[in-house]
Amino acid sequence: MDKRSFIKTGLLGAAGLFASSLTAKGITSRMFRKSAGKRTEFIQPKLPYAVNALEPYIDGQTMELHYAKHHASYTKRFNEAAKALGIIEKPAREIMADVSKYPESIRNNGGGYLNHVLFWNMMSPSGGGNPSGVLLDAVNREFQSVEAFKEKFAAAAGTVFGSGWTWLIVKDGSLMITTTQNQDNPLMDVAADKGFPLLCLDVWEHAYYMKNQNRRPDYISAFWNVVNWDYVSRRYAFWQKKYAGIV
Repeated sequence: MDKRSFIKTGLLGAAGLFASSLTAKGITSRMFRKSAGKRTEFIQPKLPYAVNALEPYIDGQTMELHYAKHHASYTKRFNEAAKALGIIEKPAREIMADVSKYPESIRNNGGGYLNHVLFWNMMSPSGGGNPSGVLLDAVNREFQSVEAFKEKFAAAAGTVFGSGWTWLIVKDGSLMITTTQNQDNPLMDVAADKGFPLLCLDVWEHAYYMKNQNRRPDYISAFWNVVNWDYVSRRYAFWQKKYAGIV
């Protein structure tokens, strides 16, 4: 995959997951409509920025390996497992909601596919800073301050044993920080804390080891410089409009 293919911006729809891209005015309702035709595979969306665009915080070599190898592998294996089970036409979110009914291959690879689709969009070359608007109000209401939220999120990310993810979700109307092991996510029926994902951080070693080695706290600290709060805010706005449960 050459660099030019990474530079193309915008979120391309993953069949059954996104039905249209983000627009300048935000996420359109078309994102949640079912596609007219039958899905034949889950698509790995292109990165919404250049592979090295998050430097110096997330290095380009890690991003290329993470996206082109790890995420691509999850996508391929998820497609193979979903086709074998005859569930390839189901939206990914629906598969996750019933993941306990399926083999581990669906849980591991479907989670890996979907988690990374979200994760790439949680970051931006123009990210960083703090949330604003109604999301800021919600963070202050739940955690007292943005600084306190970041400290709690970082602490949760730092204490994930082995491989996993850290999440900011909406659960029962309130914001909550939670973690999952391996490639699990809060949309799964097996999750200890189920909810609508707003923000996520991949704390698998492959996400940071080339640059930070075993210094996970350095990676977590760097993450705040690229968080795409605009995207997170739009997700929160959609949840407020009763789109809870839809990725």
